Amino acid sequence: MTVTTLTLPAPASVDLVRTGRQRRVRRRRIAMAVMAVLIMVLFGAMLMLGRTIYPASDVIAVLTGDQVTGASFTVGTLRLPRALTAVLAGIAFGVAGATFQTLLRNPLASPDVIGISSGASAAAILSIVILHWGSTATMGLALAAGILTALIIYLAARGGDSTGGRLILVGIGVGAMLDAVVAFLLVRAAVYDLSVAARWMTGSLNGSRMADIPALAVAVIVLVPIVLVLQRNLGALELGDASATALGVRVDRTRMVLVVAAVALVCVATATTGPIAFVAFLAGPIAARIVGPGVPVIAPAALTGACLVMAADLIGQFAFDTKFPVGVITGILGAPYLIYLLTRTARRGGSS
Repeated sequence: MTVTTLTLPAPASVDLVRTGRQRRVRRRRIAMAVMAVLIMVLFGAMLMLGRTIYPASDVIAVLTGDQVTGASFTVGTLRLPRALTAVLAGIAFGVAGATFQTLLRNPLASPDVIGISSGASAAAILSIVILHWGSTATMGLALAAGILTALIIYLAARGGDSTGGRLILVGIGVGAMLDAVVAFLLVRAAVYDLSVAARWMTGSLNGSRMADIPALAVAVIVLVPIVLVLQRNLGALELGDASATALGVRVDRTRMVLVVAAVALVCVATATTGPIAFVAFLAGPIAARIVGPGVPVIAPAALTGACLVMAADLIGQFAFDTKFPVGVITGILGAPYLIYLLTRTARRGGSS
């Protein structure tokens, strides 16, 4: 008869594990503090730089409510909405992308890759060029279309042993069909509507208005904390449904809340700025590389998304002779990484 002896970890091993955990937490805090400072620097740069460069004293005076000749209009009316929209949209895209990638355990599972952003985009283009609705109605239609698109993709991909990989493939197909719908709508658009829609489709902060910020701000303020509260359960879901259930997670309810929150974030952000390419796709992996393994990535992804949008907008405005929309710059940054992931996945024979 063989007797199995349970060996407890040596005190030195426990101390080593504790030290490693403390080191990861400290690295995450330092990384987030650096990103927060970078966001403030980029925010200030977006307010100060332009055809006319204003000193920090003038910008601060405008932000505190003082009237400064020239700066009050340029900074307060033109640049401030642009900077606020960049921060909020970046946070929304970053959180949504990291949530989907963690839920599906696949770096390709980003809203702009699996077709959800395409659903919101098609609805917004329909609102702009056919229905001629205002910004509030456009956001509502984009949100409804994004949720419906996510539901269709989920229903078409569910079942079997590789739902994650099949969902990505189905999402890419649905996204391609919706992109064709967008192309059809653009062909039928009037000349004026076509210019507005084409500028919006590139993902742009041009024409950002204070009137469009409240809806985006409410979405971020309400939905991001929900995802942050559930991120512990999100980490359990990353281990698989059976493991998450064993850990006491209500799998179906948690997944539903996270998916709805992520879809709502990406749809409202898309309706506000257009589909800024690859921010949701890049924010999570970049944040994971910065903070290191074994720590929650949602909050770092939010900060990374904001940094990406703001930095890309500054590059698009000032790095070239021609001004480019922010979506063009993020597309240039994200496309090589997407090709790399697709190539790596193909070499491994797919991913579930």
